[in-house]
Amino acid sequence: MEVPAWLWAGTLLPALFGCATPQVDSLRAQTPADLPRSIALRDVPFFAQEQYQCGPASLAGLLDRTGLTLTPEDLVPQVYLPARKGALQGEMLAATRRQGLIAYELAPQLEALLRELAAGHPTLVLMDAGLTPITRWHYAVATGYDLDHDAIVLNSGQTNGQVMRLERFERGWRASGYWAMLAIAPDELPATARELPYVKAAAALERSVPARAQIAYRTALTRWPDSEGALIGLGNLAYAAHDRVAAIENYRRATAAHPDAADAWNNMALALCDDGQGKDAQTAVQAAIAHGGAHVDAYRRTAQDIAARCATPSK
Repeated sequence: MEVPAWLWAGTLLPALFGCATPQVDSLRAQTPADLPRSIALRDVPFFAQEQYQCGPASLAGLLDRTGLTLTPEDLVPQVYLPARKGALQGEMLAATRRQGLIAYELAPQLEALLRELAAGHPTLVLMDAGLTPITRWHYAVATGYDLDHDAIVLNSGQTNGQVMRLERFERGWRASGYWAMLAIAPDELPATARELPYVKAAAALERSVPARAQIAYRTALTRWPDSEGALIGLGNLAYAAHDRVAAIENYRRATAAHPDAADAWNNMALALCDDGQGKDAQTAVQAAIAHGGAHVDAYRRTAQDIAARCATPSK
């Protein structure tokens, strides 16, 4: 669940939570056997935040871990909204993508956060750092945990390595809908990667740095070889680069694995048409129309375009 756009760091809002910590209680009741009891990521850079600057400071620490050398001052123009006195999640995600990294939003689960930390991935979290009944939205970077002591470790505010009780952390984190994100290189998968969210993150990266998105799509295929989204994404990038052979190959793989993938049929029709394979293009676009869906009107326009441009026999 993503926090609504009107929630931002550094602004006072009504309290939204009570005292229960259901995820901590569930984790205590049944801790996965393969989850380490404690983790400490000791080399995560720390930037003390200035007033209202938890967004740039936290993101700078997160990005530095990937090999970038950005300071909070470098990120202020990209994420800080003076009128809001803080940073929205959208700005944090977009700034990460501008650096050529995957901005991956975690499932809203404490176990997912702990598993990413166990995999060596510091994680940005949005939480309520205020005192009831006052809410103060705040970004921090989770850098470790200790289940035996019911504690999580955060780089937060002016404190490098703040130790917080898990119950208190969950109360604040739950107010944001358990929002958390990774900044991760496109040749690496999150420990808790799920196909659709990961491919969606790669597609968002495509709008900023297409070459890095191509790497991410290929990384997705190492885990999900028949990923419809990754194959269409690679096909689209090849088509944009005028590599019709690669585009057709990826679209064919997508339709072979997912015969009802109407977008793949439609895009393959365009690539086939451009490659002079008019008859096959007409067959492909008719398959797209037959499968229908939300884009069926666009497929019909593709059919008209192909009829006008590609009424030639297939090679």
